[in-house]
Amino acid sequence: MYALTHCTLYTGHHQFQHHALIIKEDRIVDLIPEAQLDPQIERMDGRGLTAAPGFIDLQLNGCGGVMFNDAITPATLDTMHHTNLKSGTTSFLPTLITTDDAAMESAMAVVQDYRQVYPDRVLGLHLEGPYLSPQRRGIHDPTHIRPADAAMVGRIVARGPGVVRLVTLAPEMVGADVIEQLSGAGIVVAAGHSDATFEQALAGFDQGITMVTHLFNAMSPWLGRSPGLVGAVFSRPEVYAGIIADGHHVHYGSLGLAKAIKGNKLILVSDATPPVGTTMSSFMIGGQRVFYQNGRCVSADGTLGGSALTLIEAVQNCVVHGGLELAEALRMASLYPAQALGLDHSLGLLEPGYRANIVLFDARNFRVEGIIDHGQGCFLTG
Repeated sequence: MYALTHCTLYTGHHQFQHHALIIKEDRIVDLIPEAQLDPQIERMDGRGLTAAPGFIDLQLNGCGGVMFNDAITPATLDTMHHTNLKSGTTSFLPTLITTDDAAMESAMAVVQDYRQVYPDRVLGLHLEGPYLSPQRRGIHDPTHIRPADAAMVGRIVARGPGVVRLVTLAPEMVGADVIEQLSGAGIVVAAGHSDATFEQALAGFDQGITMVTHLFNAMSPWLGRSPGLVGAVFSRPEVYAGIIADGHHVHYGSLGLAKAIKGNKLILVSDATPPVGTTMSSFMIGGQRVFYQNGRCVSADGTLGGSALTLIEAVQNCVVHGGLELAEALRMASLYPAQALGLDHSLGLLEPGYRANIVLFDARNFRVEGIIDHGQGCFLTG
């Protein structure tokens, strides 16, 4: 047991100074004024930093030089996690983009085994595809985009949300039975890479879709005479939306408008790829070479291929460029994704009973300087 002291605490609901978090093993057990601390308790000095719930990334293709699609192994998940910690992300969904059934089966098996050891590090698998719109495929390999196969959908459902936490699909490309089967099993279903009409998107929400993947990107836009998927998600207050706040995927003006409309249903995601945490200048995704230059990941034809964003950078962009309050930007990276997955009973807040996953950063420059991962704390700088 130890106390985290000397920091500004953003719990998700409140902001505290001169308070301490009491941590025992991997849980927060109390939040009390520092003046009430037992003088004998071990202390971790927060160095005057800002402490917030560890970030939760629902869309992470790769980082640290690895891509989950390319190496579906526990070692890849380890690399992604340890790279994540440097930018404040303590839990994530490894994201497998459109591929063949064999790779999907392998990913499910690896994630299932990995979660037996690290259930709150990897929260489950995100299958982004392959049941997508060819017209809105983005960087996804068109040779693997295909109609939903009942046998494969059945195997996904059999694994359940403990293994497959999130499936992104195009609602106009699958039958209502597929959406109902997945959502009925407790798997979060998101609309993405979709050319759905406004009416098709609304029907998908009625069938069990509760989220959209990377809002504005790879989806039918909001036009006056054709509101599309963007208009549909804006018309349904209960539907969550992930957004890539890097200034490349989405204009900061659009970020502000989306926030005004979606409120606490707007979630920060990274859509990160191998260059994060490295000096890589290019990588392969969806069968194409993507080049990392000037902060953007683009193929030779100019198609965006994921991002090199971290969630602490997304939080910073929301505050600096989006005009959001820091407390709200932090919730977009922690509490709201936990709520979207139904895991907000143990993740996303700094409160007694919650997992001791905490990011410590300098609020002046948004540099992550320390991390507490399952109760184990360390500083990343001297």
